[in-house]
Amino acid sequence: MTRVNQLPCDCVSTTEESLTSGTCITPTHVTSLSSPLDRSGDVDPLPVSDESGGSKADESMTDADETKKRKRILSGDCEADENNKSDGEIASLNDGVDAFTAICEDLNCSLCNQLLDRPVTILCGHNFCLKCFDKWIDQGNQICATCRSTIPDKMAANPRVNSSLVSVIRYVKVAKTAGVGTANFFPFTSNQDGPENAFRTKRAKIGEENAARIYVTVQFDHFGPIPAEHDPVRNQGVLVGESWENRVECRQWGVHLPHVSCIAGQEDYGAQSVVISGGYKDDEDHGEWFLYTGRSRGRHFANEDQEFEDLNEALRVSCEMGYPVRVVRSYKDRYSAYAPKEGVRYDGVYRIEKCWRKARFPDSFKVCRYLFVRCDNEPAPWNSDESGDRPRPLPNIPELETASDLFERKESPSWDFDEAEGRWRWMKPPPANHEQRERMKMAMTCLLLFVLIILVGSSSILYQY
Repeated sequence: MTRVNQLPCDCVSTTEESLTSGTCITPTHVTSLSSPLDRSGDVDPLPVSDESGGSKADESMTDADETKKRKRILSGDCEADENNKSDGEIASLNDGVDAFTAICEDLNCSLCNQLLDRPVTILCGHNFCLKCFDKWIDQGNQICATCRSTIPDKMAANPRVNSSLVSVIRYVKVAKTAGVGTANFFPFTSNQDGPENAFRTKRAKIGEENAARIYVTVQFDHFGPIPAEHDPVRNQGVLVGESWENRVECRQWGVHLPHVSCIAGQEDYGAQSVVISGGYKDDEDHGEWFLYTGRSRGRHFANEDQEFEDLNEALRVSCEMGYPVRVVRSYKDRYSAYAPKEGVRYDGVYRIEKCWRKARFPDSFKVCRYLFVRCDNEPAPWNSDESGDRPRPLPNIPELETASDLFERKESPSWDFDEAEGRWRWMKPPPANHEQRERMKMAMTCLLLFVLIILVGSSSILYQY
């Protein structure tokens, strides 16, 4: 049998010494190196490139490997993939294959087979709409509808929306309509390499130098979103969906200033922001609206009735005036499907529509309750639409039937939807900040002193006559 010559030269295969190229790893006889190699044969030692300049896909990757890689992309676990693209690009399954085409196959719900709405990703990598998943679990099914793998008890009881997949769905929707991906993504902001030009607070405490660094120019009593003019470093403002590792870093961007308290506000002025951290089991979170419980004066809320005073009164004032309240969700909320998996996340502004008091249990002490409804121009992190909120009817709250001290706003809200402009904005002038109020108080004091001097002088003149 004739041996096949595996060398690129025309020499007959013998035991003659050969060398291997360090560039293309091709063996060649030493005696043939004095003459040019013939490259006209079928063997090409160099890899073939496609028309775009990139190498062809790795044929060694099996279908199972591609499926696993696609599931990692859909679940948001792309950081561990060394083949990920740079920021702003869609990750690819392999060279020359765009993940946009590959993952479109998995953007439908495993139950209703429609485009995912508020997607929930389980451990096996399959995706469901949040409503479909809840209905599937309520029917007693605790296995995946596609692969029959077991769904853990914790995930079945408390599913969470996959915000990374929401970004992909937004991209797909925009690409289908406009042909160009301009969808909003949700950045995780790290303050380790924060801006050099930070603004220190006047109330900075010793030992809290990091917490005292504020990267925006808003006052501590600023209401509503933080716009670009108050973000001199990035010039973009604080965007809906931005996340931080902890509340100290969230404070540095002016979203929620208190380190511990979940309510930021002043009793006679209003509340600027709240944090949802799952402190009460009967607090309901439906994304676009939620029920919130006020703060007790003592450490144990069951020791006494909550009253509309202090921070609870601040929330009631915001309800009365119709002020926008910034809302931050924390990973500590174990009962909400809309809580982030890690850190804290800014979810936009809400308006308090009603507040009341109720007994949490029969013969128990009363607590203050608040109905928050979202009213932001930016889409929520769990919403795959590119548009913000529109005015919506208030939900039905069964506990209002037994509530006491119900308060509802009677006048038009300060922050409302402008039908002509198609966006939410201040329909009334926003409240003055503390510096403006101090200047107004000083001006009023000077005016009163001036009037008093005039009256005293006039009285003296009249007395002389």
